[in-house]
Amino acid sequence: MLPAERKREIRETVTERDGCSVAELAEMLDVSKATIRRDLRDLEDEGLVERSHGGALPVRTVASEQSYSQRGVQNLEAKRAIAARARQEFQDEQVVFFDSGTTTMEVAKRAPGDVDFIAATNSPMLALEFADNGRDVKLTGGTLRQQTRALVGPTGESFMERTNFDQVFLGTNAVDPDAGLTTPNEAEARMKQLMCEKSQRVVLVADATKFGRKSFVQFADIETVDLVITDAELDGAMREAFEAASVDVVDGVRE
Repeated sequence: MLPAERKREIRETVTERDGCSVAELAEMLDVSKATIRRDLRDLEDEGLVERSHGGALPVRTVASEQSYSQRGVQNLEAKRAIAARARQEFQDEQVVFFDSGTTTMEVAKRAPGDVDFIAATNSPMLALEFADNGRDVKLTGGTLRQQTRALVGPTGESFMERTNFDQVFLGTNAVDPDAGLTTPNEAEARMKQLMCEKSQRVVLVADATKFGRKSFVQFADIETVDLVITDAELDGAMREAFEAASVDVVDGVRE
């Protein structure tokens, strides 16, 4: 296969799958990982893909937003590994808030059954997951966003303003050393901001595709986070930003 043809295949695959790892591309095209990395550098220089930790993503604008269904089938192995590690953060007699999202859904699925905690969320999907497992859950109420299936708006904000939590498992669309934590939608940004403000401890659960990216609205600074759990191997400016803010980092998690 000629280099130009291989690069076209890479670009199409990254776009169709909404991201792909170097290892997956190397296996698919039967070439070395070094060759794939060179191709990805060339494609990024041409503005055709964005390189991420261990792979590549399609080029997006800061307003880009995937649906819940799209995100639900992506990077499942990484999200499950993050959730498996997050199990260690549960404690008895806590009130724990779960942000709406597909990674936090995996955390909810793996919440230890022998730990007595009160769950709260702005995700009807996540609330049903807890209900199916026999656990009561507090739901914020509000307007359901079809794109992300998250509850937002004045009713949800009122609930958040009247309540307090021991910790929150927080998701994000993007994390950047300078821009902090960002998301495409202003109403969701406000809910996430309140989650952070009303929680004594903020646990960010995010897969590798979220780092080194920026979205539309900032809802928290790096300093807001207490613990990061990710499959990414954080280095460079991203790790330095967390270290400077005294954020605990558990990276490179695998199941």
